[in-house]
Amino acid sequence: MSNNYKSITSQDARKLPILMQSVFIGTLAGGVVVLYRLILTIAESYAFSMYDYVAGHVQLIPILFLGLILAGLLLSYLTKRNRMISGSGIPQIKGILMGYFKSNWLSTLICKFVGGTLAILGGLSLGREGPSIQLGASLAEGIGNKTAHSRMEKKILIASGASAGLAAAFNAPLAGVVFALEEIFKYFSPMILLATTGAAVAADFVSKNFFGLNPVFQFEVTTLLGLKEYWLLIPLGIILGVLGALYNSVLLGTQKIYGKARFLTENNRIVVPFLIAGIFGLAFPYVLGGGHKIFEFLEPETGLTFLAVLLILKFLFSMISFGSGAPGGIFFPLLVLGATIGAIFAKFSILFLDLSPSLFYNIIILAMAGLFAAIVRAPITGIVLIMEMTGSLSHMLSLTIVSMIAFIVADRLKSPPIYDALLDNLALQHKHVDEEEHTHKIIVELVVQHESAFENKAVKEIGWPKKSLLVSVKRGEKELIPKGDTKLMVGDYLFVLTDINSEWCSREELETLNKGQSEK
Repeated sequence: MSNNYKSITSQDARKLPILMQSVFIGTLAGGVVVLYRLILTIAESYAFSMYDYVAGHVQLIPILFLGLILAGLLLSYLTKRNRMISGSGIPQIKGILMGYFKSNWLSTLICKFVGGTLAILGGLSLGREGPSIQLGASLAEGIGNKTAHSRMEKKILIASGASAGLAAAFNAPLAGVVFALEEIFKYFSPMILLATTGAAVAADFVSKNFFGLNPVFQFEVTTLLGLKEYWLLIPLGIILGVLGALYNSVLLGTQKIYGKARFLTENNRIVVPFLIAGIFGLAFPYVLGGGHKIFEFLEPETGLTFLAVLLILKFLFSMISFGSGAPGGIFFPLLVLGATIGAIFAKFSILFLDLSPSLFYNIIILAMAGLFAAIVRAPITGIVLIMEMTGSLSHMLSLTIVSMIAFIVADRLKSPPIYDALLDNLALQHKHVDEEEHTHKIIVELVVQHESAFENKAVKEIGWPKKSLLVSVKRGEKELIPKGDTKLMVGDYLFVLTDINSEWCSREELETLNKGQSEK
């Protein structure tokens, strides 16, 4: 069997080789992402300089917009040629790991790098983190194609590359590890933890050699939120939960609008955000790019009206940019939106609720994590990410409270996690379907959850997906060969064999069974 069963199910098999490969992948991915960050920094600086120059030489405006149209057409061509590079890239990675998509890693690596740079050069409101994660994962996929001894091992390496990409993008190695566990795999595995940690630490080491040890955000936090101000976390969390649900709804709706507009096709769709970028670049350039310029205005002295204008325009431009399918992420723009919401809330609280001005930046930090939790629905990643990006552990309790309130509010509003929703949309259009059973097999691994259809059930009592077979159950340090009357327990690791053509549908059915009654 081409899929090495022993290497997948044995606790100790290939643990050291996988770790060494992950560290190697992290080092290479860190180098690629560092280069990407440097080029994007130059591209964003050039974009602001270009618009500033044209604003002072109005006779160049027609040439500017002609150039933007050509850039939009070129980027549309790239995304049509390789659909895996559209958007942030995170849904595509999840889809590849779940068996939905097949991709050319080298083409994706090159096109994403070029496409992401071109988008920032035009001033589109997109971030670097999604492309960085995809660049790391694509590089890992290429290495895994040559070195992995099984498909499961290859997937672990891809997740390691994704973890390295996030670590290098934000100087946040722990966030990279937690992201792989919480968002990509959605379960804990010692092997995945070991591999992603090795890759993230290696990538972060490379990144820090270029960008230094300072955190990405350097807010002047001089005092901590007192317990008497903790009541403010409740309305802040509720507001962030509602706005996070609104963000997801508008973003998915924007994609539908792009899809229904008859005059917009795959050949010209990305021209729209480039033209809007031209207008903003000449009239209100602060909303261009990822949003670094906006942080210059997040001060206690800035007026509420101006902050509200910044928030609305940045939000609308982010929707137009990402909804078009242009290569770029939503992490940093949504953190900018969260920070702006926090600044508005803090300013209002200072003016009307007697909040100390010294707590202004504290509220901004909390709001970034809360909006992330509401939109991405990965609160632990958001908390760890913000702590690493601000270089402060002192906000852990307040970050957790705001994030959980925002998470619960968004969940109660039936807002889907954004990357899951984007993956569903992509899967409807592009997932690989083949009814014929393939001779090559793959092991699907999952952990039995509380109140799932597997809990305390005998193997013979469960309606297993077609073309699948339960081949092993790992309980603690013991490995069981399952029989019909083998009773499954919470925490068991199940290894289900299926063919590669049936992987995505088997995985979907197994995950539905594993959610079981807990979803009802």
